[in-house]
Amino acid sequence: MEIGQKVKVVRLRDRVSPPVVKKLGQVGTIEGFKMTDSSGVGVVVKFEDNFATWFFEDELKLVQ
Repeated sequence: MEIGQKVKVVRLRDRVSPPVVKKLGQVGTIEGFKMTDSSGVGVVVKFEDNFATWFFEDELKLVQ
């Protein structure tokens, strides 16, 4: 995965806030990466409504 690529949120690994749950099934753009505490690297995704948050790579799918 690279910055600028489009991704779709396909699953949520953990319990998350309602605004993040609403992003399930939506497409956003990779804005960057974030170090997580013990699980590796998170992917920062920004959506059309300018909401941005991070996901684990296995929660996302690249879209063409």
